[in-house]
Amino acid sequence: MITTLIKTETRLMLREPILLLWTTALPIIAFTILAVVPGTSRPTDTLDGLSYAQLYLGVIALIALSLLTTMSLPAVLSSYRERGILKRLSVTPMRPWRLLATQIGINLTIVLLTVAIMLVVATVTFDDGFPGSIPGWIVTFLLASGAMLGLAALVAALAPSSKVASAITTILFFPLMFFAGLWIPLQSMPGWLRTISELTPLGAASQALADSIDGDFPAVKSLLVLAAYAVVLIGLAVRSFRWE
Repeated sequence: MITTLIKTETRLMLREPILLLWTTALPIIAFTILAVVPGTSRPTDTLDGLSYAQLYLGVIALIALSLLTTMSLPAVLSSYRERGILKRLSVTPMRPWRLLATQIGINLTIVLLTVAIMLVVATVTFDDGFPGSIPGWIVTFLLASGAMLGLAALVAALAPSSKVASAITTILFFPLMFFAGLWIPLQSMPGWLRTISELTPLGAASQALADSIDGDFPAVKSLLVLAAYAVVLIGLAVRSFRWE
């Protein structure tokens, strides 16, 4: 049943090429442009010795993750609820965790492919190849994906319609990206604001990715924050899932 569900949901997603281009091609193009601009690869003291290209590699990767999770998964499942598809599924052997796991798996695959392309671009364009700890990057991004997909799944589990889901995810997107360092790099934030940021999912992820790019394995605190969000949010999504 899971295999059939994955094939069906993948085909349905591929019928929306505009969404895929917006959530995958845009971050790749944005980072490529940033990486080739002269001067962006030079280390900067105000960024703790990182260059803007190195710093925003992590931030743009998190943008790709956020765009896909906030625009895709909640909209799909809430539209199924709105059209009565979930109500019909409720009388079959289908269980909420299977439906959520399928959507999480598909979205995770897409975002990992997107980020893999960005890492190839970084390896090719940066003077010293890919900077930092690859294991740290992989562990961080997987945990960040779990946290964000858990958040998206929770919205999808409760939102009665696609419009409500879209409104909720739009409201969440901007503060999450602020704490990720999109407008103000974490290194430039006041101490109290940086502390708050590191307790949010994308803030913790951004800090951990910055540590990895700097050559260190991420701090345990950041990884624990991400793991806690992933476990709690996915658990809540499964327990609170509504068929109608």
